[in-house]
Amino acid sequence: MEKKEKNGEINDRPEIVSGDVYGLKSEIRGEYSTFGEKKGNGHFRRKNRFLFGTLLFAVFLPFNALFVCTVVDYAVKKTDRNIEQSSVENRIVDNIRVVDEQSQVIEVAAKASSAVVSIIAIAEVPTYETSYNDFFNFRIPSRVQNGTEEMEVSAGTGFLVSSDGYIITNKHVVEDEDVKYTVILNDEEHFDEEIEAQVLARDPNNDIAILKIDKTDLPFLEFGDSEKIHIGQTAIVIGYSLGEFENTVSKGVISGLYRSISAYGSISGVENLENLIQTDAAVNPGNSGGPLLDIDGNVIGVSVAMADAQSIGFAIPINDVKASYEEAKTSGTIQKDAKAFLGVRYMEVDSTVQKNNNLPYDYGVIISRGDTAADLAVVPGSPADKVGLVENDIILEVDGEKITKKNPLANLIGKYKPGDEVKLKIYHKGEEKEIAVTLTESEG
Repeated sequence: MEKKEKNGEINDRPEIVSGDVYGLKSEIRGEYSTFGEKKGNGHFRRKNRFLFGTLLFAVFLPFNALFVCTVVDYAVKKTDRNIEQSSVENRIVDNIRVVDEQSQVIEVAAKASSAVVSIIAIAEVPTYETSYNDFFNFRIPSRVQNGTEEMEVSAGTGFLVSSDGYIITNKHVVEDEDVKYTVILNDEEHFDEEIEAQVLARDPNNDIAILKIDKTDLPFLEFGDSEKIHIGQTAIVIGYSLGEFENTVSKGVISGLYRSISAYGSISGVENLENLIQTDAAVNPGNSGGPLLDIDGNVIGVSVAMADAQSIGFAIPINDVKASYEEAKTSGTIQKDAKAFLGVRYMEVDSTVQKNNNLPYDYGVIISRGDTAADLAVVPGSPADKVGLVENDIILEVDGEKITKKNPLANLIGKYKPGDEVKLKIYHKGEEKEIAVTLTESEG
């Protein structure tokens, strides 16, 4: 071994020309290994690598095992989390109902049609024959009544709401008290069977009538909840279209809510109907009294009228019908409600009306006169007149409830009885204020 002197000290370590930290590429000029064994250069390098590798393996084995365990544990936990997340997602998907609309409509139409009936008004009408009278050798023809016969004079629709024969329809379908009404059934067991119906009650407050037939084990429709319907949802109408085509089905959507119209009956005359459902499903003549159904086949309304414009029909919300049905079923009659009366003519305020008239509000109603001089804004002597309401006042709230399209003034006043006092928030001549009004009974 060669000894060298450096800075006055003797260095007897082997001279390393080059090499990496692990000695795997060492080139050592001396004959001693790092482990103190004197061997030839080639054998030295091989053994050196083997021993050093063995040592490395022994030193890092616990760390390798720990690393592998950590990786496996992470993979297992991640898999468990994925499975758990997938399970949650599956549970969420299970709670979402996916409906094939076409199949559902077909199913609803097939099932509901069996509970929809045609209502025929049959009257005794006179029959005539021609006879001849001699007049100075001239035979003068004349028509002479020779009896009567039954004839169909009108037709409409109704639907069964119980297995023992209770039927809901419109009042104007059965408004003539001098005729006989026949129901034509449509279920498979009683198809085309005609049964005379009793008009159990006509609702004095709405265009609703309750009929009863003497039959049991009949199919019937379930009531839905018209408070839970939404604009845009599917609507299905079934009816006796044109009084000729039984159980015609049409489909559309709910186009609007809280509509008000004036409808005409041949006997009852003009009737104001409020809180109606608007639909673009075809409501043809003869459909009156038929059901408006949701996608599940539940009754959400009773078809009542169609507009002159195309694709505009109206239905009475079923929630406005339920109480009348129960009252008629229990007592055989429907009492007239004493309706509260305020006494103003008005126009609804929305963002468009606000913008066009520079109003400070986009809700409420503005008191305004009608198209003719007789259509006064405030009825003389009415509760509104007595508290000083005048044309162009804006009524904003009734007992703290805002007046909106979805919460119209008529509905808010309709919650009260004659004699009740309500507080109105109004905008009068540039300032907001509250006034107390005692409602009276409507004469209409």
